[in-house]
Amino acid sequence: MKLKETLLNTRPEDYENAQEVGENHISTSTETPLRPDAFEKDDALKIELIAKHFREIMHILGLDLNDDSLKGTPLRVAKMYVEEIFSGIKPENKPHATLFENKYKYNEMLVEKDITFFSSCEHHFVPITGKAHVAYISNGYVIGLSKINRIVQYFAKRPQVQERMTMQIATELKEVLKTEDVAVVVDAAHMCVSSRGVQDVTSKTITSYYGGKFEQEDRKKEFLNYLNLK
Repeated sequence: MKLKETLLNTRPEDYENAQEVGENHISTSTETPLRPDAFEKDDALKIELIAKHFREIMHILGLDLNDDSLKGTPLRVAKMYVEEIFSGIKPENKPHATLFENKYKYNEMLVEKDITFFSSCEHHFVPITGKAHVAYISNGYVIGLSKINRIVQYFAKRPQVQERMTMQIATELKEVLKTEDVAVVVDAAHMCVSSRGVQDVTSKTITSYYGGKFEQEDRKKEFLNYLNLK
């Protein structure tokens, strides 16, 4: 059996299909793929194990881990993975959004645009950077503006596919705000496209979700006008 098949423990045709999915950045689920035992290890143990394995990766690459610049890298990478860029995996890190009564009776759309996020492509573990634009129409309640940003950041801080991230943000906002009237547009650059593969440094990817009243053409147009998008 070839090395690639041994590593994946799968049939050649299954391996080729997995490669096709990864190279074309295809999402297969609206939920982040997690094992049932994903949270059995605490953060300290995860950091210890990741540092150990990342040290081995660096060793295989031929790097000198006795060098002052590199000797702390495995631990730095492990802490970065667990505590920062993949912290959105943990359910307890989900932001708590308090609902407030819409006392102003503001019934038009509220738009929070240009929410900067940093995520990671789950196919190659390289950065996705971009902006999310979110709107909702109150169903009698509102949430603090910063909570919208935090919801975006929470779903960005995990291995992601942009389509899935867009849907996850929209689903969470609908649940929190108790309304279907939610719109989300995500505009992002993928380093797996710009720094490897096709190496296109100018292209960007835009994904969107329109629910409830935002399915109406005039509402959708109004939202996109706020974003200066056609």
